[in-house]
Amino acid sequence: MAPSLALAYRRRWWMAVTAIFENLFFSAVLLGWGSLLIMLKSEGFYSHLCTDQENKDVHGSIGLCIEQEEVLNLGFTIGSFLLSAATMPLGLLMDRFGPRPVRLVGSFFSSSVFSILIFLAVCLNGFGGICLTFTSLTLPNMFGNIRSTILSLMIGSYASSAVTFPGVKLIYDLGASFRVIMWVWTGLACMVILNCLLNWPGESFPAPEDIRYTSPASSLTGSCSHPCLICPSPASVPLCRSVCSPIFLWSVVTMAITQLRVIFFMGAMNKMLEFLVIHGDPHPSEELQREAEEQVGFYSSVFGTMQLLCLVTCPLIGYIMDWRMKECEEETAVDGELTWVSPGRSTWGSWSCP
Repeated sequence: MAPSLALAYRRRWWMAVTAIFENLFFSAVLLGWGSLLIMLKSEGFYSHLCTDQENKDVHGSIGLCIEQEEVLNLGFTIGSFLLSAATMPLGLLMDRFGPRPVRLVGSFFSSSVFSILIFLAVCLNGFGGICLTFTSLTLPNMFGNIRSTILSLMIGSYASSAVTFPGVKLIYDLGASFRVIMWVWTGLACMVILNCLLNWPGESFPAPEDIRYTSPASSLTGSCSHPCLICPSPASVPLCRSVCSPIFLWSVVTMAITQLRVIFFMGAMNKMLEFLVIHGDPHPSEELQREAEEQVGFYSSVFGTMQLLCLVTCPLIGYIMDWRMKECEEETAVDGELTWVSPGRSTWGSWSCP
């Protein structure tokens, strides 16, 4: 049975902390594709496609196989597409069914228990990752004045999940079995499912200005110490008008270009580094292949580690947004705390329950 909104409100800090770690380890892990590609090639996934027997994985050497990389990169392309394109359908599903069922589906697909079918696994991982991320973005509605700070932590953990596969590769290089690593990761994904079942409510988190937060007998906080006067909310803006607004359209274009640039860089980074080392030689020596492997592994780890900076910069941006929004709210409250009108007409205050 799903917990109520009141119970979820009391557990909001636990849910926020666990959501950050869940996003970090399971959401956009495909951003660390460069490190995963090295491990998949080392394990011999799709190595049967290699036409040149000398390029197959021998004695732990990755080797060069264009056919193998094309299939693996195709899986990355589809997984990245699902990571971005599934947001609108998920938004419609969340408005209809709430975050709980969407998050449960995402928790199941975010694991790599299907690693033997790696092509399908990468695609499902992209879909499951965006499910976890998208549902966690509604959680900051429970935090009032620090809403932007919590939201920035969710986004920062999503972007920082690129460090997951570089970390896995580090363990893999120490001698751990790839299958053991994937099964441990699957076990952690089961903990995500359990956490969702126990703590996430079946209905959507209401917005901060929702009547359930501000009414004298709030369904979330239980009760209010004094009666409150609530200003009537203005009519909602039509969806078509919001979607067609210039600021929204420009934001979509900007985000699409930025996302495309990052995904293209991640998908092509390994090949670019290999080309810089072997200079396009179709039959490089073993020494050049070994050097290319080392350079690719090093810069893939550097890229993933640098993504952790998002966990530092995003909360700072969120804090600044909360600070500015609080100032605007205080100025508005001072200017219009009580508006007196002629006798016989209604008077509305701008008070709300603490």
